[in-house]
Amino acid sequence: MTQWLRFSHDNSVGIGTLDSGLIKIFSGDLFGAPKETGETCKLADVDVLTPCDPTKIVALWNNNLALADKMGLSKPEHPLYLLKGPNTFLAAGQSIQQPPSYDGRVVYEAELGVVIGKACSNVTEQVATDYIFGYTCFNDVTALSLLDTDPTFPQWVRAKGFDTFGVFGPVIDTQVDPSELTIRAELNGRERQNYPVSDLFYSPRELVSHISKNMTLMPGDIIACGTGPGALPMKSGMTIDIIIDPIGRLSNPFE
Repeated sequence: MTQWLRFSHDNSVGIGTLDSGLIKIFSGDLFGAPKETGETCKLADVDVLTPCDPTKIVALWNNNLALADKMGLSKPEHPLYLLKGPNTFLAAGQSIQQPPSYDGRVVYEAELGVVIGKACSNVTEQVATDYIFGYTCFNDVTALSLLDTDPTFPQWVRAKGFDTFGVFGPVIDTQVDPSELTIRAELNGRERQNYPVSDLFYSPRELVSHISKNMTLMPGDIIACGTGPGALPMKSGMTIDIIIDPIGRLSNPFE
């Protein structure tokens, strides 16, 4: 198992692999050919950042069989998605913020994040996995009450585009088999979501292929695969954990 993370230590940003609380430090580009420096540091001594710095996050809607059944929906003809901007990016341990301009419900959505490893345009499903660097935990936070405030235009980007609403990390696992994964969410330690990747209408490689035919995906870009049943509102002071074993646990307080 290889897990990459990005961190801040001694006023500089570094990358490395994590094993049992110890970081092996590398130099260079995470998506190029990083080289091991021979240096190490303890996870407890660094500030964990988002494990990569995407140009965009592609977030899926209606990509889960159980949730679709619950909502009376069927599999879409093509993947349905929106974009989340860099202002939304938030690392593990940092606080998800209630937007000052909005006092309605804010919900978590536990999802698998697919991290792109090299520029990807118009690729087939057969080769799509060659463009996947690895997988991470993702929380697609949503200001739920905004979605239908205008009957002429669903407010997807507005509802999901607030600062701190694109939470991912703490690591990227480059060797895990996504087909075997289960995505879970715990709100204040109580399990609220638990669903397998096999429940997705479109698998990670299918998503990469479909989306790359509409836009170029760049190294570090993330596809958030969509959520399952059980997403609920958060209240100030709560902690939300997204758990995908063996990738890890993405934990953030809500304020």
